[in-house]
Amino acid sequence: MSDNIHNLNQRFRGYFPVVIDVETAGFNAQSDALLEIAAVTLKMSEDGWLSTDQTFHFHIKPFEGANLEQAALDFNGIDPYCALRGAEEESSAMKALCNGIRKAQKKADCQRSVIVAHNAAFDQGFFNAAIERSSIKRNPFHPFVSFDTTTLAGLALGQTVLIKACESAGIDFDQREAHSALYDTQKTAELYCYIVNKWQELGGWPLPKD
Repeated sequence: MSDNIHNLNQRFRGYFPVVIDVETAGFNAQSDALLEIAAVTLKMSEDGWLSTDQTFHFHIKPFEGANLEQAALDFNGIDPYCALRGAEEESSAMKALCNGIRKAQKKADCQRSVIVAHNAAFDQGFFNAAIERSSIKRNPFHPFVSFDTTTLAGLALGQTVLIKACESAGIDFDQREAHSALYDTQKTAELYCYIVNKWQELGGWPLPKD
């Protein structure tokens, strides 16, 4: 592992941060369907500034026996069985996502990936449940560590709602595009980069040496 303080593998204790958002058919990760997932990887410049890199996006068919809460479908506007979604089996989508993340993680010389999400416990719960259903043994993600942009935005911006935090950070946010996993992931990634970069700009990183 390189000793350059501005390498991504040095910034987060060897972790490779991956921003994730899910759209679901309810709140119970064990019983309710995962319908859409998106992920954005990050990169770091030679000067230590964080920015977005690769994007992964999958529409997912409800797993066999999955519960579909109508209130959740009304909220996110997803018709789980619409052919135009181009949805694929959950296991194939999760395997493709993990393969892509593993390659990006290796390229960054990081030890393990970590989920970054807004209200991270929710997304991580559905992600882990889908990984288990898909019988994926080489999961690149840490099983419980996560970086929650809700908490970070509350600290840095005084806001916890994604759209309000983005607005406070000067990040464009179209409410009409919200509750799409792809759009919300992209905006969460921009927000996370903003907060990390602002911390560096203010002198909080690299840590001062005695």
